[in-house]
Amino acid sequence: MSRALLVVDMQKGFDDPLWGKRNNPQAEHNGLRVLQYWRASKRQVVLVRHDSTNPRSPLQPGRPGHKLKPGFEPRASDWVIGKTVNSAFIGTNLEVRLREAGINELTVFGITTDQCVSTTMRMASNLGFQTTLVEDACACFGQMAFRGTLLSADAIHRAHVATLLSEFGHVVAADDIIPSNLNSHGAAGL
Repeated sequence: MSRALLVVDMQKGFDDPLWGKRNNPQAEHNGLRVLQYWRASKRQVVLVRHDSTNPRSPLQPGRPGHKLKPGFEPRASDWVIGKTVNSAFIGTNLEVRLREAGINELTVFGITTDQCVSTTMRMASNLGFQTTLVEDACACFGQMAFRGTLLSADAIHRAHVATLLSEFGHVVAADDIIPSNLNSHGAAGL
């Protein structure tokens, strides 16, 4: 079985204060560690980027926030998938490319846990891919719930991770992916 790493929407636009309070300030650090390990192991990296069609969005092409965050810029062997909706599979050639490359396992992380990460992972699972979420390399923002209750970013994150774990794939931490000789927690590595 062949495995690819899907890095979802690690874009500068998510640093804009308009999104509100975020959880997991270590998401980028943990994601970069996984990305560096993945590239060193010479396995496929897929960088998913949100190409917003909303003219006010910081993620709209041509705006500074559309660019990937430092360290997540593509390399020659990476695939860059631009999407306009929550799922990296809708309106893109991602599924075809994965199948043509014989990839049937996906390790996923990015921003935001509850939106594009969750939607992409759910759809990947429904399409028959084996999925693994790197929980501590994901982050999301607090939101207003029905009837005006504010849900914290951490509560939203935990709820979505729990749902993904219950039905759509495995959940690990960055240290579970990086072999023990490369991290301080003795993880086995994928």
